Amino acid sequence: MGKVAINLVTGSLQQEETIVGIDLGTTNSLVAIVRGDTHQPIALKEIDGLALVPSIVHFDVYGNTTVGNPARELLIAQPERTIYSAKRLMGKSYQDVSHDAGFFAYNIIDDDTDALVKVQVGQKFYSPIELSSYILKELKKRAEHILKTTVTKAVITVPAYFNDAQRQATRDAGRLAGLDVLRIINEPTAASLAYGLGAKQNEEKTIAVYDLGGGTFDISILTISNGIFEVLSTHGDTYLGGDDMDNLIARFWQETPGEGDTDIGIGSSLDRSLMQQLRITAEEAKKHLTNNEVFEGNINGTAVRITRQEFNDLIQPLVDRTIESCQSAMQDAGLKNEQIDAIVMVGGSTRVPLVKESVSAFFGKEVHDSLNPDEVVALGAAVQADILAGNNTEMLLLDVTPLSLGIETMGGLMDVLIPRNSKIPTKAGRQYTTQKDGQPGMRISVFQGERDLVQDNRKLAEFSLTGIPGMPAGLPKVEVTFLIDADGILKVSATELRSGVAQSIDVKPQYGLTDEEVEKMLLDSLTHAKDDIKTRALVEATTEAQQMLDTTEKFLTKHRGLLADEEVELTQNRMDQLREAINAKDKDRIQQETEVLNDVSRPYAERVMDAALKDAMKGKKVI
Repeated sequence: MGKVAINLVTGSLQQEETIVGIDLGTTNSLVAIVRGDTHQPIALKEIDGLALVPSIVHFDVYGNTTVGNPARELLIAQPERTIYSAKRLMGKSYQDVSHDAGFFAYNIIDDDTDALVKVQVGQKFYSPIELSSYILKELKKRAEHILKTTVTKAVITVPAYFNDAQRQATRDAGRLAGLDVLRIINEPTAASLAYGLGAKQNEEKTIAVYDLGGGTFDISILTISNGIFEVLSTHGDTYLGGDDMDNLIARFWQETPGEGDTDIGIGSSLDRSLMQQLRITAEEAKKHLTNNEVFEGNINGTAVRITRQEFNDLIQPLVDRTIESCQSAMQDAGLKNEQIDAIVMVGGSTRVPLVKESVSAFFGKEVHDSLNPDEVVALGAAVQADILAGNNTEMLLLDVTPLSLGIETMGGLMDVLIPRNSKIPTKAGRQYTTQKDGQPGMRISVFQGERDLVQDNRKLAEFSLTGIPGMPAGLPKVEVTFLIDADGILKVSATELRSGVAQSIDVKPQYGLTDEEVEKMLLDSLTHAKDDIKTRALVEATTEAQQMLDTTEKFLTKHRGLLADEEVELTQNRMDQLREAINAKDKDRIQQETEVLNDVSRPYAERVMDAALKDAMKGKKVI
C-alpha cells in the first residue's frame, strides 16, 4: 500500500506536492496555502500567532544570517549589518537608487555605473537577489515546520510595475532559496483573487487595487473577464509608503524641541543607532494612531508626543500624491470613477484612517478591507498556487512555456528573456551592446534551461548580426526580441537600433524535450542553485572588473600628461591588486578592489573632464 501524507495542521490529506503562495514584501513577507478541507486560503502562522516575517536580514561578523524578528531587534544595535527594504534594490543599479541612499543605514556600493547595486557588510558583498533569497529561505523553512512536509514549489508576487530585470531577480532569489518558482504574479491580481474576484468563469468586473505598503505605493486598474486578468493601467511611486510616514514623524520630532534633559535635535549628526531608534518609535506612533488620538513615547531620555491630527497634517501631502496617482491611472485606463466595480485595499499602511477615507471619497464607494491588508496578497498567491496544483478548475490557466529561454552573454552566462511558466503567446526584448571598439558583429546564441551558465543549458539556435557600423564599445544598441506565438514557435530577432541592421531566426515549437528531460533540467537547477549563483556573481564581478581595468588603462594612455606621477603610480598599483584578485577568483576581493580603483581614479578623472569641458566652452556662448 502507498504512503498517505496527512497535514498535521489542517488534519486533511496532504496532496503530493504543496505549492505555497509567497508575498515577498518590502517591509514584511509571508507565506500562505489553501486548506485542503475548507478550500480557503490561510496565512501560515507560528505558535506565536504571527504570520508576518519582517523582510530584514542580519549578518554577524562570521557571515551567519538571522532573518525576521530576531534581525529586526538588531536594527538599532548593529545598523550597518542589518539589511532592510532589500526589495527596493531588486534589479536596480546604484544610479537608480542614489537619490535615496541616505534612507539606508547600511552601505550601498557607489561604483557610479549601471551595474546592479551591491550591499557591503564588512568585507563581503551581497546582491539584492542573495538578500531576498535569505528571506525566502526563512519562509520556506517556516512553511515546512508548520506543514510538516517538504516545500519546493511556490508562486511569488511582485508589484505590477516591476520590469523584466526585477521579475527575473525575484525568480533567481526563489531558486537560490531552493524553490521552483512556478509563477510570478502581479500583487494586484493576487489581491483580487483573495477576495474571490475573478473566481467565476463568466464574471466580468473592473477593479481598482490600492496598494500602500512599507516602501512602495501603486494603484492598478484591472479587468477580469472569464477568469483572465488584464492590467489596464498602473501608476504609483516606488519611493512612497509607510516608511515615508515614519520618516515624517521622525523629522517632526527632530524639529520639535525636546521635553526631557536632552534634545533629539535637528539630527544631521544623529548616530546610526539613534536614527534607527527614532525610526522604530515613529513606526510605533503611526500604528498607535490608527485607533488612538495621541501617542506619547520616549527616545534616549527625550519625551516625544504626536496627535492624530498632527499626523494627518504631516501625511496629507503623501496621501494627496496617491490620489493623484489614482487619477492618472483612471485617465490611462480611459475610465470614469463610477465604472469601477470594487476597490481592494492592500498593504499595512491602508489601515491609516485618513488613507481609507480619502480613497473611499475619491472613488465614491466603500472599499474592500475585510481581509487583513498585510495578508491579502499572500492569500491570493495561495489561490493561484491552488489552481496550478489542479485543485481549482473554476479558473482558466493558459498554456505556458516549459523552460526559460534566453541568450548567452559575456562570460558564458545565460540571460533569461522569457522565464519558464510564462503564458503564451508572449513577447520580451532587451538591449545589449558591444564589448570592443569597432566591433562589426554580434553572435546571438539562443538557449533553453534554468541554469546560470549556458554550458549547462540546451542550445536551440545561433545566428550572427553583422554589418554593425564601427562605433566605440558600448555605443551600439542591439535589441534582441523573443516572440512565442500561439503555436509555441519562438522567433528571435536582433536589431541594431542606430543603423537599423537586423537579423532573425525561427525556432521550432516544443523544442523536442520529453517531460522527463524538462523535469531533470528543473531539478538540476534547484540542486545546483547555490553554486550557479556563486558562479554568476563571480563572472559578473570579473566582467565588471575587466571593464574597469580596460577603461582605466585607456584613460591613463590618453591623459598621462595631465596626471601627477604619484597618481599614475597609485593607480597602476591598484590595477595590479585588482588583476591579482581576478586571478584568485575571489568575488568579494574583486568587488572590493574594483571599488578601491574606482575611488582612486575618480578625483583625477573628474579633474581632467572638467578641464576638457572648460577648453571646449572657451569662446562659445551658452544659450
